[in-house]
Amino acid sequence: MNSEDEESFQNTLSSISESSEQHHSQNVTRPTGKVDDDTDDDDWLPAHQHMQDTRRRRRRIRNRQKLENINNENDDDDDGDDSGKEDHSDTGAQENIHSFPKENKEEEEEDEGEEDFIDEEYLKDLELSMTEEDKTTKQAESLKHKDSGNNNFKSGKYIEAVWDYTAGLRVCPLSFPRDRAVLYGNRAAAKARLQRKKAAIKDCNQAVELDGGYTKVVLRRATLQEEEDLLDEALKDYQRVLELDPSCQEAVAAVRRLPNMINEKNEKLKEEMMGKLKDLGNMILRPFGLSTANFEMKQDPKSGGYNINFNQNTKS
Repeated sequence: MNSEDEESFQNTLSSISESSEQHHSQNVTRPTGKVDDDTDDDDWLPAHQHMQDTRRRRRRIRNRQKLENINNENDDDDDGDDSGKEDHSDTGAQENIHSFPKENKEEEEEDEGEEDFIDEEYLKDLELSMTEEDKTTKQAESLKHKDSGNNNFKSGKYIEAVWDYTAGLRVCPLSFPRDRAVLYGNRAAAKARLQRKKAAIKDCNQAVELDGGYTKVVLRRATLQEEEDLLDEALKDYQRVLELDPSCQEAVAAVRRLPNMINEKNEKLKEEMMGKLKDLGNMILRPFGLSTANFEMKQDPKSGGYNINFNQNTKS
């Protein structure tokens, strides 16, 4: 990272702390026009916007560092005769800085998460200076965002719905946990439609933490966990659903179905592990002219333990 980038990055970081004192004087437009015109989001957007800008800046600098490392490696490889070669390093660098591929799926998920990040510490600090009337006003604004999100969800506009529910979470005071639980639960449903299942499960976690008796969201989380092959976690949630609503047929069927699926999964994992151990054992025994076939494992029906017998005549 050159000195200019580092200085600019540090200035961006400093702006985050300044924004918490100056947020009331900022005016930032929300990236969707699907909410009511009279909503005023000035109290929450500036600090969040600075945080997003800082993270984007950090990723650009990180990508530029990667590119510089690649260019340095290429320079080391080309220390020989460079005659007759055209220099395209400037144009290549310019293109790669802006189109550098994401390193992995986790980095892509991190980028998506930043767009709907909820800074609850900031909300907590902001709420300290609010009157009860202010809190009620903010709650009303959050409900408008929720209604807008519901309309977008019904219209199949799931990305816009996520934005709306996120906007609602950023203005809804923490002193209204039920409203926040509904917003998290609805946002989870929208993310699930966008196949962002891991993020949807995280939103379900937030909703259930705020309202442990939120049966609909517990069931939603159970379904998502089953789809993500988190069978043990899904079974626990389905059992929790039956505690809250014994008449839920979906949970009844899942509680009957999942134990066998979990056993099959565990047996498969066990076979894979034993296969890897067998391969490792054969690699170690091969120099001695032996293999794992020379060792026979038998289970003692009385104790349940295993005895290992050595058979030297077995062909490896």
